[in-house]
Amino acid sequence: MKFLLISFLILALASATALAYDPSPLQDICVATNDLESGVFVNGKFCKDPKQATADDFLFMGLRKPGNTSNPLGSKVTQAFIDQFPGLNTLGISMVRVDFAPGGLNPPHNHPRGTEVQVVVEGTLLVGFVTSNELNNTLFTKVLYKGDVFVFPIGLIHFQLNIGNTYALSFSGFSSQNPGLTTIANAVFGAKPPMSADVLTKAFQVDKKVVDYLQARFWYDNN
Repeated sequence: MKFLLISFLILALASATALAYDPSPLQDICVATNDLESGVFVNGKFCKDPKQATADDFLFMGLRKPGNTSNPLGSKVTQAFIDQFPGLNTLGISMVRVDFAPGGLNPPHNHPRGTEVQVVVEGTLLVGFVTSNELNNTLFTKVLYKGDVFVFPIGLIHFQLNIGNTYALSFSGFSSQNPGLTTIANAVFGAKPPMSADVLTKAFQVDKKVVDYLQARFWYDNN
């Protein structure tokens, strides 16, 4: 129950900035629906008739269970975005649960449409974000312990690493119903079709063999 209460705190913090990015709702509720015949297009999703909404539309139980961290990164992100949780439509907030095995990493990524505020529920995490070129790509990083909260500004590359010897758990709230996600390594080396090796060798100042290796690895991992 304790981590659920912390989760609600995260959503409350995220909602304070939500209206700065997502359009304000034009009605009390707007539950997303895939029924195009009866829907009205609002904020990127069709809305079901409000008279047909039920309490279940505003309930998401997907964050109850631990995510499977048996993967090369040792982490699992469970999303509660608009696609998983229709009741969020037009409300300008969303959440994720992140499970970390010892040494697990949520690799460098960004959310192009939302600020993230994260709370550590169990374990110890090394987190950080990097500013844009305008601010000389400065790294802001901290070690977070149970109960600590850290904010990642909208659009900036950031990461979380479990530096403890035990399992770690965090929850994050976002200032958007669909903050988006770009995992940097996957986008650069796993793009479909692949990005030109000439571009990558010059950008990263490495030999083509290194680029070929990384592209082959990420194409394999993403397919």
